[in-house]
Amino acid sequence: MIKSLAPVLAVAVALLASAAPSAASAEPLRQAAGGLTTEEVSFTDGDLTLHGTITAEPAAQGQRRPGLVLVGGSGPGPRTDYLHEAAAFAHAGMVVLSYDKRTVGYSTTHRDFSVLADDALAGLRTLQARADVEPTRIGLWGFSEGGWVAPLAASRSADVGFLVLVGANGFAPARQQGWELANYLRHSGASDSVVRAMSYTGVRFAAGAGLFPEANYDPVPVLERVHQPVLALWGGRDVLTPPEESPPIIRQALERGGNTHYTMRFFAEGRHNLHRSPDGFVRTDELVPGYVDAVGAWVGDLASGLPQPSVADLPHQDSRTVELPPLAWYESVPVQLAALALFLVVFGGYPVVALVRRLRGRRGQPSVRWPARLLSAAGLAVTVGFAVVFVLVNGTLSAGPVLGGRTVLWLLLQLLVLVAIGSTVGTAIALWRRRGRAQPGSAQLGSAEPGRVRPALLVVAGVVLVPWAAYWGLLSP
Repeated sequence: MIKSLAPVLAVAVALLASAAPSAASAEPLRQAAGGLTTEEVSFTDGDLTLHGTITAEPAAQGQRRPGLVLVGGSGPGPRTDYLHEAAAFAHAGMVVLSYDKRTVGYSTTHRDFSVLADDALAGLRTLQARADVEPTRIGLWGFSEGGWVAPLAASRSADVGFLVLVGANGFAPARQQGWELANYLRHSGASDSVVRAMSYTGVRFAAGAGLFPEANYDPVPVLERVHQPVLALWGGRDVLTPPEESPPIIRQALERGGNTHYTMRFFAEGRHNLHRSPDGFVRTDELVPGYVDAVGAWVGDLASGLPQPSVADLPHQDSRTVELPPLAWYESVPVQLAALALFLVVFGGYPVVALVRRLRGRRGQPSVRWPARLLSAAGLAVTVGFAVVFVLVNGTLSAGPVLGGRTVLWLLLQLLVLVAIGSTVGTAIALWRRRGRAQPGSAQLGSAEPGRVRPALLVVAGVVLVPWAAYWGLLSP
C-alpha cells in the first residue's frame, strides 16, 4: 500500500511546494518517487493566467507520447484534487496536465461552460508545444462537470485528438442535480416529502431564481458535433450521475452526428469519480481496478486505428431522473418571494407592534390576543425554519437528524404549520365574534380598528400560508 501511494505523495509534494510561475512559463523538472517527473507550468486564456502541473514518466530521447488534459468536476477544482489520476495516467504512458480551475468568473452562482472549454483548449496547446508529446494525440479527460465542458471544447477544435469522459451526463445540470440530491436525501433517511420538496421543487426554484448556473445547459447538440473518438466510463455505484440513463443519450447523440468511434464501459465497484466505494456514498482514494488500464489501452490503441462502437451492459439505477419543467406563475420567484415577505412582515411585525402598544398602555382583547400570538409565533417559526432547512439541505445534502424514520427538522416544521393553521382558524373565529364591537373604553368605532386590523392581517397571512405550505410539501406525509 505504501509503495502504491508513493507516486501520488510525490506528486502532491511537488504541487504543494511549487510557487505559482509567471504566465507562459515552466519550472525545471522535479524528479518524483515512483519514476515520475513533475513540471510546474502556466498558460493563458485571454487575460487570465492558469497554473498547472505536468506529470509524466521520463522520456527517452526523441520519444513522443500521448497527452491528456484533466478537466475537473464542479467546485473550486484545484489540481490537487486529481493527484491519483495524474500519477496513474502518467504511469500508463501519458503526459498529463492538471491545472487549477479559474476563480475569475466561476462561483457557486455563476459559471460559463464556454469559458471553461476555452481554458481546457489553452491547456491542450500547452501540451502541443512540448517535445515529448505527440501533438496529434492529445485528449481531454472530462470528469462530471468536465463531462459537459470537454465535449464542448472538442466540438470547437480538431486539435483535440480524443475524449475520455468519466461520470458524464446526458441531461441538463438541473435534472442531474435533482437526482443527486434525491439520492443523498434518501440515503440520509429523509422522508418522501423532504425529498420532493428539495430535489424537485427546490431545484426548480433555484434554477428559476438564477441561483443555479448553467441549469438548463443541453449537452446533446454539442455531442452531436463531436467527431473525435470517445471513451465514456461510469461507476456502477454512481449516485451523482445516472449511469443507466446517460449512456444511451450520449451514444445516440454521437451517432446522430455521424460519430461511431465510441467505447462505453462500466465498473461495478466505482462511485462517481471511479474511485472504489462500497455504496457510492463513501469516498475513498483508491481508483477502481481496471479503470486506468482500460484508459491506457484504449488511448494506446488509437495509434493503430479508430475504435468501433462498443457498449457494455448498462448498470442498474434504483431510481430514475425526473424532468424539471419551467416554473408556473404561482411558483415563480416573484410570487414566492412576495409570500415570504408577507410572512416575515405580518408574523414578525405582530409582536413588535404589540410591544409598542403595551408600552403605551393599550392591549387587545384576550379572546383574540392569544390565538393571534400563537399564529404569529408559529408562522414566523415556519418561515425562518424553512429557510434554514433549505440552506442546510443544499449545503450538506442532508436534512438533519432522523428519528423513527422521520426527518426531525422537517417534522417540526410540519407540526408548526398545523399549529399555524389551527390558530388561524381560532383568530378568525375570535374576530368574527367581536365584529362590530368597539374595544372597552372606546367611544367610537374608529378607535377599535387597530385592535382588529392586526389580527385580520394575521388571518390573511395564515390563509396564504396554507397553499404555500402545501406547495412545499409541508402538508404531505
